[in-house]
Amino acid sequence: MGSNLVWLWSVLAIVGVLLILFSPKQVGVKSSAVEWGYLGLLGGCFGLLSGYMTFSAVMLIIVLVTGAIWALDKFMLARRRAADAEVPHYIDFPRGFFPIIAVVFLLRSFVVEPFQIPSSSMRPGLIVGDFILVNKFSYGIRLPVANNVLLPVGQVQHGDVVVFNYPEDEKVNFIKRVVGLPGDVVSYQGKQLSINGKLVAHVSEGEHQYVEKNLMMVQTQQYRETIEGHSFATLVVPEAPSYLPQGVRQFAGRENCQYAENGFSCKVPAGQYFVMGDNRDNSEDSRYWGFVEDRLLVGKAFLVWMNFGDLGRIGTRIE
Repeated sequence: MGSNLVWLWSVLAIVGVLLILFSPKQVGVKSSAVEWGYLGLLGGCFGLLSGYMTFSAVMLIIVLVTGAIWALDKFMLARRRAADAEVPHYIDFPRGFFPIIAVVFLLRSFVVEPFQIPSSSMRPGLIVGDFILVNKFSYGIRLPVANNVLLPVGQVQHGDVVVFNYPEDEKVNFIKRVVGLPGDVVSYQGKQLSINGKLVAHVSEGEHQYVEKNLMMVQTQQYRETIEGHSFATLVVPEAPSYLPQGVRQFAGRENCQYAENGFSCKVPAGQYFVMGDNRDNSEDSRYWGFVEDRLLVGKAFLVWMNFGDLGRIGTRIE
């Protein structure tokens, strides 16, 4: 986490504490300043913890803390309190937050979770500014935070667009397309993808251009690829190399890959996946940092629900 953000979240939490401690309080009247104080404290703590653990882990901690206060009040403190006695603010506000946070946590953990597309790596299908929905149970009902499969529901398929925790920093979420399943041999030679020695259908759809970061126009060639009946568009820059050798790390399982001047070939280890961005020459993916373990999967992306810069994209299904 950047030092500026640490200061921001710290100040927010401190201001929240000051509002809670020093705002005037009247018997029988809820203070809006105290409410803002608890919101500030909650937001500051959330931001600070997010720098050290995943979003889901932070939410779980907050659910457990507010839930413990709610349970303590319901089963112990409330029974000892006179019927007309005022509930202390340090009990009242956390117990009020608990149901809301718990519902959000359960929905995000087991049903659907929203994400925003931050880069051009999945163009042309997904663009910067798309807000997408991810199905959390496509690949099994998973234990929150630990992400172990509790109840198998479905399997990852070739061509699925998945959100996962980035192997080099698990607090960060990435989105890519699965092109290799466990045991597959994935090759990418001269901009042509093959899986287990079989070339992936690769049909030209002409030129495609887009503006990168509002600064430069990028000229590409668009292709329609089909993997086991799953069809989607990809972009390549013909004159660019199949990968940048200087970007390849010494990742776990690196011995399963062979890199040559015109491309590479990797055998996917058990329980892991090989993923690539659809914008092949503008994507940091398995070519560079390796395989995605099953435990890192968040879910399957299926819908664009908002893009404030292009409202026409609302409701676009993800191929």
